[in-house]
Amino acid sequence: MLIALNKPYGVLSQFTDRSIPPKPTLADFGLPKDVYAAGRLDHDSEGLLLLTDDGGLAHRLTDPRHKQPKTYWVQVEGEPGEELLQALRRGVRLNDGPTLPAQAERIDAPALWPRYPPVRFRKTVPDAWLAITISEGRNRQVRRMTAAVGLPTLRLVRVAIGPHRLGDLPTGQWRAL
Repeated sequence: MLIALNKPYGVLSQFTDRSIPPKPTLADFGLPKDVYAAGRLDHDSEGLLLLTDDGGLAHRLTDPRHKQPKTYWVQVEGEPGEELLQALRRGVRLNDGPTLPAQAERIDAPALWPRYPPVRFRKTVPDAWLAITISEGRNRQVRRMTAAVGLPTLRLVRVAIGPHRLGDLPTGQWRAL
């Protein structure tokens, strides 16, 4: 079984939480029993999260040796010129080593669901949207990559993992694939 969930902002990619106060978890979405997240999506990131009851499939989706491409729509603070996009495309040096090259392009602001709380709007600071595809899965990698080139991430939405797409799945909803 393979399930796509449009994970909302502020939800943990796990079924339990021991923090005080507790945060929303995957247990809040009426998912079938015996599925678990194939990979992670940070608490402050949104979008496509795959869940499965098949350990082999989870391994193929998440193991870095399989290099499944993951595509994100990223709202960044600043103006991403061609030089900054080329830096992302070449790979960025992070504190845990260089990243593999990414696909990166500027896109028009996508039609997305509202985020709660909304992204802080500042009249004097421009923002832009990028589509970034990576084939690694380091902790907070896209956020760290954009920050390394001077474009802090404001909002991050995963829209694809390998051949699996988020499509028009509403936030907080899931579907069997």
